[in-house]
Amino acid sequence: MADPSTYRPAPRDIPDAPGVYRFRDARGRVIYVGKAKSLRSRLGSYFADLAGLHPRTRQMVTSAAGVDWTVVNTEVEALQLEYTWIKEFDPRFNVRYRDDKSYPVLAVTMNEEFPRPHVYRGPRKKGVRYFGPYTHAWAIRETLDLLLRVFPARTCSNTVFRRHSQIGRPCLLGYIDKCSAPCVGRISAEDHRTIVRDLCDFLGGNTDSMVRSLERRMAQASEELDFERAARLRDDVAALRKAMEKQAVVLGDGTDADVVAFAHDELQAAVQVFHVRGGRVRGQRGWVVDVDEDPSAGQHGEDTQERVLAGLVDQFLTQFYGQQAELAADADGSGPPVPKQVLVPALPGDSDALTAWLSELRGSRVDVRVPRRGDKRTLAQTVQRNAAEALAQHKLRRAGDLTARSAALSELQEHLGLDTAPLRIECVDISHHQGSDVVASLVVFEDGAPRKSEYKRFEIKEAARHGDVASIAEVVRRRFARYMADTAQAARDSDGEQASGKPGRFAYPPNLLVVDGAGPQATAAADALADLGVTDVAVVGLAKRLEEVWPPAEPDPVILPRSSESLYLLQRVRDEAHRFAVRYHRTKQSRRVAASELDGVPGLGQTRKTALIKHFGSVKKLKQAGVDEIAAVRGVGRHTARTVYTALHGEAGDDVANASGADTAHRPDAPPSDPGTDGTANGQDRRER
Repeated sequence: MADPSTYRPAPRDIPDAPGVYRFRDARGRVIYVGKAKSLRSRLGSYFADLAGLHPRTRQMVTSAAGVDWTVVNTEVEALQLEYTWIKEFDPRFNVRYRDDKSYPVLAVTMNEEFPRPHVYRGPRKKGVRYFGPYTHAWAIRETLDLLLRVFPARTCSNTVFRRHSQIGRPCLLGYIDKCSAPCVGRISAEDHRTIVRDLCDFLGGNTDSMVRSLERRMAQASEELDFERAARLRDDVAALRKAMEKQAVVLGDGTDADVVAFAHDELQAAVQVFHVRGGRVRGQRGWVVDVDEDPSAGQHGEDTQERVLAGLVDQFLTQFYGQQAELAADADGSGPPVPKQVLVPALPGDSDALTAWLSELRGSRVDVRVPRRGDKRTLAQTVQRNAAEALAQHKLRRAGDLTARSAALSELQEHLGLDTAPLRIECVDISHHQGSDVVASLVVFEDGAPRKSEYKRFEIKEAARHGDVASIAEVVRRRFARYMADTAQAARDSDGEQASGKPGRFAYPPNLLVVDGAGPQATAAADALADLGVTDVAVVGLAKRLEEVWPPAEPDPVILPRSSESLYLLQRVRDEAHRFAVRYHRTKQSRRVAASELDGVPGLGQTRKTALIKHFGSVKKLKQAGVDEIAAVRGVGRHTARTVYTALHGEAGDDVANASGADTAHRPDAPPSDPGTDGTANGQDRRER
């Protein structure tokens, strides 16, 4: 634990101007980023009596070994630079409102020839429109099922779309009129895109005009005595109204706003956001984060609750809308990243600068305010109740987890004779099939919980033919060689004038390294660490058969009680490593098997093999394609396509490929062959399956 007075800068050396500051640890890594109207006043508050600081702030200043700052001209520039540095350095003591990928959205792939709506989780992509987020994926599917009656867009995957294009028959949705069946040419690409645009307009809030248009068409059909069409339009109107009922009107004036609310205690805070578009709640999301009290925010005289709340609002709006601006830049047509209004429970101290920054992101004026009366106040109270409920549920879930995990870590420390509890555990597992496609996984658990962002995969090359023991030694050498390199680089940076501050991928060593296996595997891992000079990492092996814990170079294992939390934790770590390794191995094996029939084709390298398999989905479907279809794959010319066709079909295929007429077996209008009638090729396919 460092003494903050050892690196405290002299007050006269700190400028009395707005800027952004960074605290660094002994290795030069940035551990905290903050902004201030006055750098001198703000930084001075960090070096007050430690007993008066918030526990999180006290831990930060005692972990740091230095501080530097950058002066800017305005508070808006400080906001921009603070967000940029938090994103670049990922400081461990900054509260991060990371976008929870578990929230599903409705994505519409406008970048495809035949766009399709589908449920999606993950980062935004260019050319795709997104609607949501929704709390549950079933809510999207239920709404989409209603809308497909009115907007029959295709919802199938590209693989299914190509398959039905080849067989010339639509899927079930095409037969029940919930898909316009562009796969078989029932509708042109432009007409299908018009249907998808209308769907996007409806999802984007243009609901009333869409319903009125259908009602007018229904009345016109009735006047023309076309009662069958009028009945269909009547059912379409009913479907739209039912879909609209699922999105309750909360603001009668059609307001576009994000309503933000917090519930917090001394250590944690829950935030909930309701996205209101056109007066209707279009989505909801929430986070639970650690409270990071600003040590200088109280200098203006606010009480503690208001100070913490204002700090939470400031941090959340900066990070959340900074992320939304990046997503909007990557995704065409997703709308502005900031709504017209942002309703918050308290205004931060620099609300004017924050408003100016949000207005710059939107491109027009943004109103950030606290609702005082009326419907907006009522909605804000509803969102606040949701935040309070989320915090209470989080505490209930975490109470049991934290108690069990703390007991497990304490038991591991006791049973294995460790100096401290193993707060960071890493586990290595090897996966292969009879010595082929040897891969390894490394999973990370911190405080007894998985940290999936730091999982790593390894392809074993040098030691693959020597068995699991040599493979584990190779993984340990590669992992800790990177750790030693990152440590050396951080030391060199800290000796220079300016350190990079960004932690490497292998920057933090584990307290305990677990390998899947018994004594030989544990000894191999320990020897690899010793060769690198790493002496502060404990190593054990966990054998599957009897769940024995093997220390390296020991004749007898450590037997943990069967009902102990420590054994359960080790099993969880080992099983997670096994799952991650098997998943990687199956991916590599499936790619190798899929491309094996293409081995030896002249002029066909790995890149073209991958492109062909990705385009057709399998070698079986590639065999069903003609030369023209193969040549249509990006990167594959006609000469290469003819070579591939010949290799897959033999001399007869060569004759067909070079024939002037089209191959009837591969004409789009030809009926599919009956599986099982060919005693050679189809029989071979069955054996492969």
